[in-house]
Amino acid sequence: MSKIPVILTIAGSDSGGGAGIEADVKTIASIGLHPACAITSVTAQNTTGVLSAYDIPCEVIRNQIDAVCEDMDIRYAKSGMLSSSDIISIVAEMVKKHSLKLVVDPVMAAEAGGDLLRKDAVSILKEGLLPLSEVVTPNINEANILSGMQITTIEEAKKAAKIISQTGVKIVIVTGGHLDASDIIYDSENDNYTVIPGTFVKGGTHGSGCTYSAALVSSLAKGYKIDEAAKIAKDFVVEAIKGSVPVGKGVGPVNQLAGILHNSERYTVLQDMKEGVRILTECRDFAGLIPEVGCNIAMALPASRSTADIAAVTGRIVKVKGTAQVVGDIEFGASSHVARIILASMKYDPIFRAAVNIRYSEQIIDICKELDFSISSFSREEEPEDAHTMDWGTANAIETHGGIPDIISDKGGIGKEAMIRIIGHSATEVAHKAAKIAERYVACKELN
Repeated sequence: MSKIPVILTIAGSDSGGGAGIEADVKTIASIGLHPACAITSVTAQNTTGVLSAYDIPCEVIRNQIDAVCEDMDIRYAKSGMLSSSDIISIVAEMVKKHSLKLVVDPVMAAEAGGDLLRKDAVSILKEGLLPLSEVVTPNINEANILSGMQITTIEEAKKAAKIISQTGVKIVIVTGGHLDASDIIYDSENDNYTVIPGTFVKGGTHGSGCTYSAALVSSLAKGYKIDEAAKIAKDFVVEAIKGSVPVGKGVGPVNQLAGILHNSERYTVLQDMKEGVRILTECRDFAGLIPEVGCNIAMALPASRSTADIAAVTGRIVKVKGTAQVVGDIEFGASSHVARIILASMKYDPIFRAAVNIRYSEQIIDICKELDFSISSFSREEEPEDAHTMDWGTANAIETHGGIPDIISDKGGIGKEAMIRIIGHSATEVAHKAAKIAERYVACKELN
């Protein structure tokens, strides 16, 4: 079997699970590499700040690093919280001994508050560790201390990066989370700057620096060049911030698994949609329920915020020679009409993530009643002038019903076809409901 790269993280432990070793391990593993660790300090920490910290004895730190490096093929490592001169010195010794390519995250304070690096240790960091390092990734505040200047602009960040490089470190990346979200890369060997632009996103940021440096060293270990690795790391952190969830009373931690969970959820939705479409198209009676404008079935990701988070059929499902035929593929962002119904429903109850539209008739409404489906409706004549029909209509029907019904209908209006929407938890659920209605509808027609 081929081996995967092993990344060694040398850092402190965050009892709140948001930063430090905990953040590094989650990041490295989620990128597909194997994390090994050497714990330098144990902090009593939560989302509101650092309450206390206990430094691991230097001999124990040395033993941890030796243990993994003598057993595993470790070429890349990253450092985080190195709180004292003695700890920095022992890490420098180990970097030289094991020829590690080191990325230094010069952790000086916790995002939620609390100093993590003694002021008298900064000089040892600059003189003893940075000269042995491949990359250092200070944020603006850390870059201020390492460069001895105050950074307020991109140009000043560039100047600070060049000053920091005089310690002997090859690459300086000044991350811009405390400036304008742009990251500055300075390659001292080629005297070259690269700016990676960014935008601020909403979400928890505790552990963002640890996560960035862990993603960076992982990408370097996979063979990416520094500019590529920095872009991958930045994108990873952005997704982790966007996917963060509050877990305490203070600064929320980033979610290193957000990307994996998001991709998994997309796959699950697409598979459910595929099955839902199959149920509809293989139901020989469903064609009789397809409206003149066509039918669409859609399903949303959990916590969807826009129609881009909802999968549907690109060209709808249409009636061709008495059969239901799919026009196009299943894609996210393919629907507006049905997707808006789902978004409006999810505001009331987020587990209702799917819908399909069928044609309206009083007979079909009666069949829905016979099947014991809950029903509500809205009238386009009552729609406010500045409202979007599907947003307002769905909300109105839900409020009238006192909850989310199985069926939401309207009798149309000028230039608007009357319609029935079937609401449910998944695409397969609403497809099965539609198939039941179609079978009962055809049976009633045959009896008549």
